Amino acid sequence: MTARPISETVSSLMPRAKTELAELVAFRSVADPAQFPRSECEAAAGWVADALRAEDFQDVALLDTPDGTRSVYGWLPGPAGAPTVLLYAHYDVQPPLDESAWLSPPFELTERDGRWFGRGAADCKGGFIMHLLALRALKANGGVPVSVKVIAEGSEEQGTGGLEQYAEAHPELLAADTIVIGDTGNFRVGLPTVTATLRGMTMLRVTLETLEGNLHSGQFGGAAPDALAAMIQLLASLRSEDGTTTVDGLATGAEWDGLQYPEGEFRKDARVLDGVELIGTGTVADRIWARPAVTVIGIDCPPVVGATPSLQANARAQVSLRVPPGQDAAEATKLLTAHLESHAPWGARVRVEQVGQGQPFRADTTSPAYTSMAEAMRLAYPGEEMQSSGMGGSIPLCNTLAALYPQAEILLIGLSEPEAQIHAVNESVSPEELERLSVAEALFLRNYADSKKG
Repeated sequence: MTARPISETVSSLMPRAKTELAELVAFRSVADPAQFPRSECEAAAGWVADALRAEDFQDVALLDTPDGTRSVYGWLPGPAGAPTVLLYAHYDVQPPLDESAWLSPPFELTERDGRWFGRGAADCKGGFIMHLLALRALKANGGVPVSVKVIAEGSEEQGTGGLEQYAEAHPELLAADTIVIGDTGNFRVGLPTVTATLRGMTMLRVTLETLEGNLHSGQFGGAAPDALAAMIQLLASLRSEDGTTTVDGLATGAEWDGLQYPEGEFRKDARVLDGVELIGTGTVADRIWARPAVTVIGIDCPPVVGATPSLQANARAQVSLRVPPGQDAAEATKLLTAHLESHAPWGARVRVEQVGQGQPFRADTTSPAYTSMAEAMRLAYPGEEMQSSGMGGSIPLCNTLAALYPQAEILLIGLSEPEAQIHAVNESVSPEELERLSVAEALFLRNYADSKKG
C-alpha cells in the first residue's frame, strides 16, 4: 500500500486546516465559569457540531453532561459490515495563565518559527482538526472504509468527569470496535509514538484556618500562628529533600521498563535552567511515567504588590497528584487526604475537598489495531518505526471506555510532543506533525478496515 494519494490530499488541505484551527482556537473555551464565560465553551461546541454536520455526520448532538458542560457527538455510517471506530478529542482548554507572558495573543493562532501558537493548538483542538483531515483525505480517495463516531469532550481539562458519567448512563452511545484517543503525542517531533500508559490524577483543595481574623505581624508575629506559614510547612511535607513525592503510605519505587528518556533531552524539553537539578530518583522515565508525582498548582495568598504586614488567618491551596498505572486513584486520594489532615502544623484546622479524580490507564499494545497503526505510521513517517512510551498526564475517560467496552482496542496518539509546551504559556503545534499524524490516522482507518474483512 502506498501513502502518496492520502498524503498529497492532506497536504492540499493544510491551508484550510490552519484557518479552521484559528477559528477554533479563538474561542476562550476554559470550562470554568469563574474564569471565562460559559458562552465561550458553548460557542466552541457549536463550531465543532457544525464542522461534523458539514462532513455529513448524522445524529450530531450537544450532550449536556452532569458537570454542566457539553460534549459533541456525531455518527458517520460506513459500508455494511464495516467495523466502528470512535475518534476522541476535547475542545476545552487550560486557562492561558499570564497572558502578558505570551509572545502572541493566546487565543489568536499565530505562525512563528515554523509552528502555530495558541491555547489549545496542540491540546486538543488540533486533535479534532487531525480527525477532520484524516476523514477528508479518505473521502477524497475512495471513501471512509469504517463507521465513525466522534466525541469531542467539553471539560477534560477540569477533570470533573462529565463525559465519563454521561457515557456510563448511556453505554450504547460510544460503543466501538476500536477507539482512537487523539490527546497524547509523539515522544519527540518526527518520531511516531503511541502512548502505552497514562498516569491517573486526583485533585484536592486544602484550606487551613488558624485565627479569627488577620493580625498585625509586628504586634502578634512570633507567637500567633500564621495560616500561610502553616500552609507552606504542610505543602513542604509532600516532598522529601531530593524532591521525591512523599505521601504517607503511597508507593514511590516503581520502574519503567520501556522506551527511556535521556536526562539531557528531558532537561532541554522541560527547559530546566542551567545549574538547577532535576528532582526525584531513578531514571527520568521512572519519575514521569511509573511513579506518583505531587504538584501544588495554586495557592490563595496576598499578592506581593499591595501586601500588608499581616499574619494570615486562613490559606488555601490546590494540590494535584498524578497516579501511575498499578495504583488506584481512589486509594491515592484517601492517602493524600489523610496526609494533609495529619501533617498540618500547630493544630491548624484543616478542610480537604476533592475537586477531581481519574484512574491511570494501560493500553494493550499487542492488539491487532496496534499492528495496523504501526504500518500506517511507518508510511506516514518514512524511515521511522512506531514507538511506545508512557505519558505523565491523565485522560480519565480512557478507563471508563475500557470498562464499558472491554473488547474494544484503545489507541492513544496526538500532537502534544515536548516542543508543544501544553498547559504552559506559548503553547504551539507543529503543522508538519499535524499533517503526518492526519495521514497516519487515515491510513490506519484503511488498514484496520482491511484487517476486519473476511
